[in-house]
Amino acid sequence: MPTILTIWIFVQCYHFIQDRVSVHINRALVRVAVASLDWYPPVTDEQKSAYVLKENPELQGDPKALTGRIDDDDIILGTRIKIAEDYWVYGPGQITGFIIAIVGVVFIGAFLASVMGRTLWHMFEKMLLNVPLVKKVYPHIKQVTDFFLAKKDLAFNEVVALQYPRKGVWSIGLVTGGGLKKISDSTSKEFLTVFVPTSPTPFTGYVIMTPKKETISLDMTIEEALRFTISGGVITPAKQRAFEARANKDEEDGV
Repeated sequence: MPTILTIWIFVQCYHFIQDRVSVHINRALVRVAVASLDWYPPVTDEQKSAYVLKENPELQGDPKALTGRIDDDDIILGTRIKIAEDYWVYGPGQITGFIIAIVGVVFIGAFLASVMGRTLWHMFEKMLLNVPLVKKVYPHIKQVTDFFLAKKDLAFNEVVALQYPRKGVWSIGLVTGGGLKKISDSTSKEFLTVFVPTSPTPFTGYVIMTPKKETISLDMTIEEALRFTISGGVITPAKQRAFEARANKDEEDGV
């Protein structure tokens, strides 16, 4: 099942990139090639006639007008673009755009990781912060993206169980710190700030403050709690440990 799911995810990613990115790259490549190379792709009169009839169906019953139209520059250009797109956009050549997109992302990432790239990026950010409307929105968007994409360990202290969203219903939460001082002082109770992740995407959830006495500390690691959430409760710590023990035994046995 994990293997099938992994393959399915990669297939979906391929189709997303192919439909949203590489198709436009391939169309751009076709237009550059057709504009730069007078001989590519070669076209026949039959192909030009088919293109004319597609664009001007009223010429279907007028062979003389059809013959005179196929040598017009716009028809020749349109036919060449269509023939090239049939191969590069809709045919076997469409993988080219996908490869270029992947290589482009790697190249841009490597460039932005360099000293020059970081310098140019900081200059670009400063320019954005001078734009009247953007400077009000960009810092908040950057804060959110940095939280999810930055290579920093999340400051989760422990895993707890708490009654949420109502009494009698228990949820797993990740303690991120103490509660707000104002609330603790007003109620004379010790509070915890808890992030309650949602399933199956634990990157989203709810941040709540609850009295520490109303939580139960669980003997689970952060990774085990996330696996439990992502799997919808299917992968429990006991099952995970049993699986790891069996995998280690198979490895020792050379299986």
